[in-house]
Amino acid sequence: TFDFEICLPIDADVTPQGRVELGELPAHRAARTVYTGGYEGLGNGWGQFMTWIREQGLNPAEDLWEVYLKGPESGPDSSQYQTQLNRPLN
Repeated sequence: TFDFEICLPIDADVTPQGRVELGELPAHRAARTVYTGGYEGLGNGWGQFMTWIREQGLNPAEDLWEVYLKGPESGPDSSQYQTQLNRPLN
């Protein structure tokens, strides 16, 4: 089970309604990379990214987020999909 938050920049007030809640992503340092490939490889991509973070002596926070830069809307070749992986650092 996962809790998901969908985030997007806004430049106007939003009125919470139903399950929609306002939130704010606080400023922080983060490690970031771009994974290229189908979504089925994201688990391995995150694993490699976390290994790199630890090898750099960085301390990852618990949260993380993904930004889907290029996906199914760009065509059927999933090897060209791009997902930005972000991990805040303590």
